[in-house]
Amino acid sequence: MPLRPAPTFREALANADHPLAGIWVCSASPVSAEICAGSGMDWLLIDGEHSPLDLGSTLAILHAVAAYPITPVVRVASLDAVTIKQVLDLGAQNLLVPMISSAAEAHAAVAAVRYPPRGKRGVGSALARSARWNRVDDYLENADDHVSLFVQIETSAGVDAAAEIAAVDGVDGVFVGPSDLAASMGLLGRQTHPDVVAAVISTFAAVRAVGKPVGVNAFAEKQAQAYVDAGADFIAVAADVSLLARASESLALRWTPAASAEKRASY
Repeated sequence: MPLRPAPTFREALANADHPLAGIWVCSASPVSAEICAGSGMDWLLIDGEHSPLDLGSTLAILHAVAAYPITPVVRVASLDAVTIKQVLDLGAQNLLVPMISSAAEAHAAVAAVRYPPRGKRGVGSALARSARWNRVDDYLENADDHVSLFVQIETSAGVDAAAEIAAVDGVDGVFVGPSDLAASMGLLGRQTHPDVVAAVISTFAAVRAVGKPVGVNAFAEKQAQAYVDAGADFIAVAADVSLLARASESLALRWTPAASAEKRASY
């Protein structure tokens, strides 16, 4: 039975009539992921960098969200060609690679998601969910059409090289991470500091100038709206774990006299 993979995040952005809003899954829970997938959000960011996610839980989450009209993006832990190969073979079509600070690193990310001679992705499609065990016709020849690659700029060096990174052929878009960017600027935990915001906005301009979509992480609603107004094509506005943490704290404030109303830094 011939099968066709779902449209990529690249295609979703190209066809969007509004900035695409997304939510993180950091719990590594397929149940949480499925709940988020049915929320009505546009895209789902499955985090393999700062969560207990492994290959098995990544696959379980991809299974859990496949039935819903949401586009899943998997953030791998690092720019590691072996991990990227494995996550692609699980059937992840949209990858986010963190901590890209130079065009050379962006080229390496592109090579990791492409088959030879354009890259160095290992060939195992007959054995893998990516090609639905060879039920996707001509998967090897058309693999680039079925995969989109986004890179994350989250250092001062990355901001300086944003145009060169975005211009790399095979990079489909850039996602800005204000938390690590703030840390690299000596402003740890101060994602909304004016200097950090200015760096994010300058990255937007550099990426959009070369014709690529750009997104950002922003959990504070006011800041998220400001980034949308500044031209963000996609944005991540919450995480399953942070929603649960803040909602449970709110319940505790209502029902538990000893609960603290102390405001937390960051998100």
